[in-house]
Amino acid sequence: MSANEVQQANDGINLTPTPQGQCGPGSRPETGMQGQITQEDYDSGRAAAGFTCNTEMVGSFATGARFGQVGGFKVERYVDSKGQECAYYDTSLVYPLNLPERQAGVNVMDMSDPTKPRRVRSLVTPAMLSPHESLVVNQRRGVLAAVMGNPITAPGIVDLYDIKDDCLNPVLKSSTPLGILGHESGMSVDGNTFYVASPGTTSVIALDISNLSLPKIVWFGAYSSHGMTLSDDGNRAYMATLGGPGGLVIVDTSEIQARKTAPRDRKVAALTWDTSSIPQNTIPVTIAGKPYIIEFDEFRSGGSGLDVVKTDPLAPALKVLDLVASPNGPLVGAGRIIDISNETQPKIVSNLRLAVHEARNRDRVASDPGAMNFAGGYGAHYCDVPTRVDPPIVACSMMLSGLRVFDIRDPANPKEVAYFVAPVVPWVFNTLAPPSNWAMSKPTFVPERKEIWYSDIYQGLFAVKVTNGVW
Repeated sequence: MSANEVQQANDGINLTPTPQGQCGPGSRPETGMQGQITQEDYDSGRAAAGFTCNTEMVGSFATGARFGQVGGFKVERYVDSKGQECAYYDTSLVYPLNLPERQAGVNVMDMSDPTKPRRVRSLVTPAMLSPHESLVVNQRRGVLAAVMGNPITAPGIVDLYDIKDDCLNPVLKSSTPLGILGHESGMSVDGNTFYVASPGTTSVIALDISNLSLPKIVWFGAYSSHGMTLSDDGNRAYMATLGGPGGLVIVDTSEIQARKTAPRDRKVAALTWDTSSIPQNTIPVTIAGKPYIIEFDEFRSGGSGLDVVKTDPLAPALKVLDLVASPNGPLVGAGRIIDISNETQPKIVSNLRLAVHEARNRDRVASDPGAMNFAGGYGAHYCDVPTRVDPPIVACSMMLSGLRVFDIRDPANPKEVAYFVAPVVPWVFNTLAPPSNWAMSKPTFVPERKEIWYSDIYQGLFAVKVTNGVW
């Protein structure tokens, strides 16, 4: 096929919930359908205690929600040259909804004692006040970056911080409007290129940030990229795209990485699937020496997958309108593992999803607390892995269903081995939805302690330990 063709994967052929393993000692398992939290769970007090399977809470941090806005979309971990252990997470679904909680910006957390996470300060430069889904840390150079954004777009002010020598006290190196328009992001593994993605405006900007104080634009691309990641060598971008139609697009970025004058990009392949909702982001991994992409969609769709967007240039806007109109729509993209051994012909080998995501079960879950929240409900949002090479697990934030953990050592046959559905904390005022979990953030990992850190929109930061040897 040519690079301009789009391959369609009929992942509905074998679309079933990911099998679950056994919940070991100390677990408080869900009582019903995989991923479901019912009104009866709330009435009985079970939801207030939370649900766990092979997990336990190590520690948490929140300011005591009254309005239910204390977490956001990304959690990042960094250990600096002094050995200080830090976490960073944004504090708002949409700025300034977090201000009534006395929250603003990106929280800088001292995690030297994960049983007692301590907020040291909040970063309140423009991009950190409203980073939307763009917050990212580069481990190699010790760079914290974000671009100002919101659910549609925003003036793309890019903030760059140096955290290498003191992660508790990030040093602002620059704050510039070079991102043009903001929403999501990506960064090369070497830490020298920061990509700004604005899916609603089909613009992707590559910034040379080798000098953090003097970033410069080196490339402008026309893709409706939501989140994106780069190969280890920086020569490939793996974009989760909203339009044309939505799915995975693999782009050759080697000329950008090599800093050629007037660099050209080249579309290598595109793949879509018939349960597509809103493709969110990607993770390139290798398992037993074979390359894969872990892709995950957010929310759900009320349309018929491909028929919603086709190649309409307004596809991103149509996706958002469809989301708002279908708060418990039948199509939930959730996640999938894609074989890219032949990168020109990527193919889906398995799905990462729960029983609550299945179209046949959507009517059954519609009356659950929070299920009809158009900005939440039962769907996936972000996933991540503890390592790109032979990751034993992938952890995904799945909104009402909390944090879900899948064993992916056999990528064709993943298994859900753990979950953590946080105890529900009531608040005084909220106009969006009733109290529930609202796990939206990309998680981060502490492999040596088998910990996963993530944030919940309503309830703040959690440090969770995976138990019973399932990781």
